[in-house]
Amino acid sequence: MEYIYAAMLLHKAGKPIDEDNITKVLEAAGIQIDPARVKALVAALSEVDIDEAIKSAPTVVAAAPATAPTETAPAAEEKPKEEEKPEEEEKKEEEALEGLGALFG
Repeated sequence: MEYIYAAMLLHKAGKPIDEDNITKVLEAAGIQIDPARVKALVAALSEVDIDEAIKSAPTVVAAAPATAPTETAPAAEEKPKEEEKPEEEEKKEEEALEGLGALFG
């Protein structure tokens, strides 16, 4: 994931996404670099329009905070709601990761 982050940072900064720049970003972050992975990433991104991939990726919308109920609910009813919340968050994270897959064609 660090390699993707480095490429996205370079893209956002308007710098060319090449092996040297990705290597420099990863070194600055203190990450041990695998030159083969750097080369593979640069090759994979060479034919991808990152701006277009970002626009076409599904966006993750933060859930609106729920309004406070007017009646106090027993603690037993609140517990199942807390258990459902992580499942919903996991689903949203999975959808966001699927959007990142679009970067690779």
